[in-house]
Amino acid sequence: MRKVTLLTATLAVTAVASITSMSSAAVIVFTNEFVWNAYTAASDLSLVDENFAAYDGFYPTGVSGTIDGVMWSANAAGGIFCQGGMLSTNSPAALVLDCAGSGVQGIAGNVFGTDIDFNVVPSIVTMSLADGTSYMGFIDSSSSFIGFYSTTSSITSLTIVAQPFAGSDSVYATVDNLTFAVVPAPSALALLGLAGAAMGRRRR
Repeated sequence: MRKVTLLTATLAVTAVASITSMSSAAVIVFTNEFVWNAYTAASDLSLVDENFAAYDGFYPTGVSGTIDGVMWSANAAGGIFCQGGMLSTNSPAALVLDCAGSGVQGIAGNVFGTDIDFNVVPSIVTMSLADGTSYMGFIDSSSSFIGFYSTTSSITSLTIVAQPFAGSDSVYATVDNLTFAVVPAPSALALLGLAGAAMGRRRR
């Protein structure tokens, strides 16, 4: 688990002003990783990263894992295929990511469409949360970034669909570098507070 350094108040205000879309009163959608990091830091959340490096090959019934208290699973009709740190559907189907534990308030990552060989394909990508909040956009790069942050209830599910922008070739929904924004456990918050107090004493 990594803790993003709290940025200045000015930067936090700038980050909030730079949010690209608000789909509902309770969920904010981000398309810029810098803004996402600034906002989650200002919200005192910890970021848990899953890079899928430990997964490789075909998973006919889906794949799951646990990282720093966050339990996640990925499923799709036809199964899941992982390669080179990327997680993708094994057929042109919707990718469903479920998560639980550690108070997941946000979920983000590099999301795009690929062909059968994991080459990026210009795609129309739709992402939907369980509460109906959604994002749709044209994506043609593996560095594209999409994130959701819930100001109320925890996020439990994200569905991703990739469709070809032109032509009829198959496109597979693909995720890289998934990040969960979680509420730190009370013990972690206490440790952070003690660390801050110690740092304050050393500066005097």
